Amino acid sequence: MMIEKPPYTITEKAADYLAKIVETVTRLEFGTGFKHDIRLHRENRVRTIHSSLAIEGNSLSLDEVAAVIEGRVVAGRQTEVKEVKNAYEAYDRIMMFDPYAVGDFLEAHKLMTGGLVKEYGRFRNGDIGVFDGGVVVHIGARPQFVPQLVYELFEWARESELHPVLKSAILHYEIETIHPFMDGNGRIGRLWQTFLLAKWNAIFAWVPIESALYQNRPQYYKAIEHARKANDSGVFIEFTLSALLDVLSAQEKLQVELDVAVIKSPESKNLADKLPINVADKLTVAEAEFAKLLEPCLKEHEWTSNAEAREVTGKAEGSVKRFLRNLADKGVLEARGENKSRQYRLRKK
Repeated sequence: MMIEKPPYTITEKAADYLAKIVETVTRLEFGTGFKHDIRLHRENRVRTIHSSLAIEGNSLSLDEVAAVIEGRVVAGRQTEVKEVKNAYEAYDRIMMFDPYAVGDFLEAHKLMTGGLVKEYGRFRNGDIGVFDGGVVVHIGARPQFVPQLVYELFEWARESELHPVLKSAILHYEIETIHPFMDGNGRIGRLWQTFLLAKWNAIFAWVPIESALYQNRPQYYKAIEHARKANDSGVFIEFTLSALLDVLSAQEKLQVELDVAVIKSPESKNLADKLPINVADKLTVAEAEFAKLLEPCLKEHEWTSNAEAREVTGKAEGSVKRFLRNLADKGVLEARGENKSRQYRLRKK
């Protein structure tokens, strides 16, 4: 069966955002300690849940959302507390799902809205509209067509060779347009975009994309409205990618600051003392950790090879090559030889 692709246009601006997103993600993943910063991951998950629920009117503060997740008692409406607990479970389990399986999509909705709405975990069986005050701004698809529309959307996404970042924005918009559930459509749309991004690169599981949408709510709603009027999600893709780039850039800046703080901490002082003056300030957490793992090998051998570095650090060949090259570029190590015969030693003060 031929699956019709949803209507979208990839503009030059969207293509530019995509290129910058890929560059920023690469720097964040390999140039900082973001992948291993568990504390920041936890904080970002709280921000994600708070923002996605706040867009829908949940009144709990960021601190109260954190308290609910930590199991503490919060003096708030029990439905709002339940929304936080459900969202936390949904985001926690989402990586086990198939992003193109309709059954998993329904299961995610069940996790998100269980105990909050009557029709949780199943498509709606009635008509639904989106209102701005007393004015109808959008009518969802007729209920008899919803299952087929979602199935076709997911099949298109599974088969499409479009970049996952672009694909995630399109699915987010199309879920909002179909409005497959009686409630929870906004939450599940944002969750599913994060899910697709995280399947492309796992660091997105810890990037608070929803916070950028919450901070730019008027533009978020306007982008959806413009896309509906044009019957083309191009405007929404542009907006979403712009917001995504903003939050990634903010995360990169924050992580670099955190990395520098860790390098300058007392725990890292011994390592810094062994390095040339001011070099420690230039290292990311990941690079400093690698240098520390490599230290015994550097002491035992005047010159160390890539193979020896792999053995002592336990890291993959590609990672070792990258770390050694970065440490040499930053003045921690000095190198000699080329290709497989290339060796490294600690640069003397």
